This record gives sequence, structure tokens and C-alpha cells, in this order.
Amino acid sequence: MEPCSCDTFVALPPATVNNRIIFGKNSDRPCDEVQEVVYFPAAVHDNLKEHLKCTYIEIDQVPETYAIVLSRPAWLWGAEMGANEHGVCIGNEAVWGREEVRDEEALLGMDLVRLGLERADTAEKALSVIVDLLEKYGQGGNCSEGSIVFSYHNSFLIADRNEAWVLETAGKYWAAEKVQAKMMISPGRYCEGYKLLNKHKGNITFETMMEILRDKPSGINMEGEFLTTASMVSILPQDSNVPCIHFLTGTPDPERSVFKPFIFVPNISQLLDTSSPTFEDSVKKKPRFNIKPDRRHPLYQKHQQALEILDNKEEKAKTMLDNMSKLEKELFKEMESILQNKHLDVDKIVNLFPQCTKDEIRIYKPNISS
Repeated sequence: MEPCSCDTFVALPPATVNNRIIFGKNSDRPCDEVQEVVYFPAAVHDNLKEHLKCTYIEIDQVPETYAIVLSRPAWLWGAEMGANEHGVCIGNEAVWGREEVRDEEALLGMDLVRLGLERADTAEKALSVIVDLLEKYGQGGNCSEGSIVFSYHNSFLIADRNEAWVLETAGKYWAAEKVQAKMMISPGRYCEGYKLLNKHKGNITFETMMEILRDKPSGINMEGEFLTTASMVSILPQDSNVPCIHFLTGTPDPERSVFKPFIFVPNISQLLDTSSPTFEDSVKKKPRFNIKPDRRHPLYQKHQQALEILDNKEEKAKTMLDNMSKLEKELFKEMESILQNKHLDVDKIVNLFPQCTKDEIRIYKPNISS
């Protein structure tokens, strides 16, 4: 099966190679918004009287939260997409319907993504977490950092090593369906995504998913005022002895970005080059969004400079793209070896994503400075 929505996809066996579930998502956001890749370790919360501060509201904390990796707009608490240490992946996207979008600040759909990942060790439990929080606190609030109000209801694609669920919401109403029957085709990007997945049915790999996320003619890789600001592809093997591998870009336009692998192991190094500066800023103060600080992280800055080269200097662009492709292929080969051999060099893996990010920056630097 290859269910998909506008920019969020999951492919299940037997459509995939080696009985793996492949999850993929593009994050389509305002073109000037910075998206960061951040890691939070598992935690025990002894003082449950202390409330958890989400983007706009505070909610009850739980005794334990799981380790998570997130790709998120740098100004908010939640995330567009992410994964946890148990192989649960969640992505959300905007939906509209007859139910009016509320103006009152509540939980953002992106907050619910993070909460589902922090609190659930299976896809079905994550669905229950999101639904329970939705019914208790509701959803609402500005979904962009600025004076223009951009609010919407949310749809979620939730997957783990064994199954996937689609959750649709409108206000506090919701409906969920386990992925087990062929999805109906509808117009536009959904249809194009379905076609691209169906074209590779039976042979879908993580590289296939990346090619689909990079596809511009279909509109899946979005350009313009709203564009693909970050991308994620996850490999979820059904064999629990094999690690899940999550590839994240942390930069706009997956066609001109590097998918870098992340694997959950203890004592992971912090992801400094994809973490944005922190501010005591306008998101937390009312009236909100009086200022818009510079949230560019080191990788984002170098990538933006590199995009200028790619757009304007043909010879340098070819060299840079060739080196980016070479780095990716080496990483893919290394990750496939891990999947096949079921062996992890933990000392190396703790630094895997940060080192890949440094390698990517190293490709950009000579071209930027010359």
C-alpha cells in the first residue's frame, strides 16, 4: 500500500523492498521560515505539578517522555514532522472544512505532533494521545510567525514498524483510519504523489521516497511564496533487531539539499549546526510577533549562500551538486550496510547526524568564499 496526502507519504509492504515501512514528508511552509532539526533525550518528570509549556498554552505533564528528533519551524515548540526512539513517525498538514477554525490559542497541530512522539511507543498509541489532547485542550492559534493570521485544522499521518494510521481533525472532531485498503485518488498533488508511488510499487526504497519528495513537476517539491522548507524520510524495518533510520535535510528544497541520517542511540551529540539561536522573543510575549528575529542556524546560512551559487554560477553549481550527491550516496551505502548487517558502531552513531551536517557545510564553504 502507498497511501499519501499532499506532502506526507507512507509505503508499506509488499509495495516496499525488504519488508520495510517507508515514511516521507515535505514541510510546506512560508518561504522565509527557518526549519531546524533538534534532538531531545528521554526524560523522567518527577514534579507533575509543573505544567508543560507548548507554543501558546500550558498543559499537564506526564511522568515520562521518550527521546525524539524533530524537524520544526524554529519559532515554535512543536514540529512539522519527527520520530521517536521507538520508531514512531508523525507528520501533519493543514486541512480546512465546514468547521470554523477557532481564533483562540490552544494546541497547534505541530504541538500535537511533538506530544504524540514524546508520549507514545506505537502509532496507535500516538493517535490516542493526540485525540485525547485534542478533546481536552482543543486546537487553534496562529500557525505562522507574523502579523498575518494563518490558522487551520490538522491531518496527521502516523506510522511505526508495523502499521500506519491517518487521523483527520476539525476543531475537536476527529476521524481515524488504519491504512489497509487502497486509498481513493483525488485531484492535484495527492494524485501526482499516488502516481509516483504506484509507479514503483513492489520496489519502493527510501531512495524512491526521496526522489518523490524532490519532484517539482508534480508540485510535491513546492516553490513560491510557500515552499518545501525541509524534508524527512524514515526507514522503519519490521524486524525490531534492525535500527530505524531517519533522514532529515534541515534546509529548503530537497532537490538541492542533502538527506542526512539520524539513528537513536544513547548519549547522542547535540545537533548544534541545525539548531537555531534561542530568543526571549515575541512568540511568548503579548501582543505576539512584534519582532521577527533572525533564526537561521549555521547549516541554513551556508545552504542559503550556496543556493545563490547554484542559481548563478553554472560550473561551480555542477561541482557542488556532484559533491552533494557523492556525500549522499556514501551515506546511503553506509546506512544500507547497517540495515543488512544489523550492526551499529555506537561510538560513531552518536555523532552521525552532526558529522554529516559538518560534511555538508564543508562542501559549501569553498564555493561561497571564492
